[in-house]
Amino acid sequence: MRLATVLTPVTDSNLQLAAQCGVTDLVTRYPESPEDLVRAQRHAERFGLNVSVVEGYLPIERLKLGDDDGSELQAMKDLLVQMSDAGIRLLCYNFMSGTDWVRTATDVPARGGSTVTAFRLQDVDRAQSLNASGPISGDTVTSEQLWQHLDRFLNELLPVGEKAGVTLAMHPDDPPLPELLGRGRIMCSLEGFERLVRDWQSPANGVCFCQGTFAAMGVDIPDAIRRLGPHIVYVHCRDTAGTATDFVETFHDDGPTDMVAAMRAYREVGFEGPLRPDHVPMFAGEEGEPGYTMLGRLFAYGYLRGLMQATESDAGALRASGRLDRIGND
Repeated sequence: MRLATVLTPVTDSNLQLAAQCGVTDLVTRYPESPEDLVRAQRHAERFGLNVSVVEGYLPIERLKLGDDDGSELQAMKDLLVQMSDAGIRLLCYNFMSGTDWVRTATDVPARGGSTVTAFRLQDVDRAQSLNASGPISGDTVTSEQLWQHLDRFLNELLPVGEKAGVTLAMHPDDPPLPELLGRGRIMCSLEGFERLVRDWQSPANGVCFCQGTFAAMGVDIPDAIRRLGPHIVYVHCRDTAGTATDFVETFHDDGPTDMVAAMRAYREVGFEGPLRPDHVPMFAGEEGEPGYTMLGRLFAYGYLRGLMQATESDAGALRASGRLDRIGND
């Protein structure tokens, strides 16, 4: 597997810091123009990194609601071709209608005076949609309608992805609730993801395993990794403490999930794709976008590299025994 990152902002100094910490893959946002992807790739290459994922700010809100006039669908088809031309093979998206990831607080005290984000359903009137392209939408949609709209979305885009050699990786709903602010949700359970990979069988259909969101679902993380197995093509590594209706983010090494067992499970299922630290605490004295500041990310790079190296010998033993091949074929 490969250590990846989002950088905010993508500056020479942040790229250099990431490279010095052993990061190899860079994640970029939806481009304003086709040339932006090529420019991003060239910028990353100057520091020995490779842009391997596009995620965030995608033009798909009307597609989720089922009333796209065709422009969003065409923009997404064009994006897949542009990504292929730039050598970028993963597109991470979500099917949360009207929002991106939602929190009700962004400054909860954590270890040593750092701050983290949190969600409490009883405080939903204070909800903030973070990383979204606009305010929380007033449009409503049911879960059944979302499944219907997803069907059209995937039936149109998966063939383009297959031809372009680009895989679409579905991110779970965050928070993982079956309904939020009057809108249905469908990617809020392990069973929803099993339906995703069962009903749309394609080499271009994959899963972004956002570990903190799955933790908020209350599932056993190593078991969930094994159940989704070879469909996991991208990992957001973080942790949460609490339940889907009331949780806080944690440091990567300070949450309830057994991170060593999780990393071993990724090894067991043969995951070799990009794995990036997701939302990180904001350290004392920092300012910026909650979850995406740099000092917490530096800490996470080192911690995750340690986990990856500590479990590398496990992967070698599995390959020698042939168990990795058996897991992939289960």
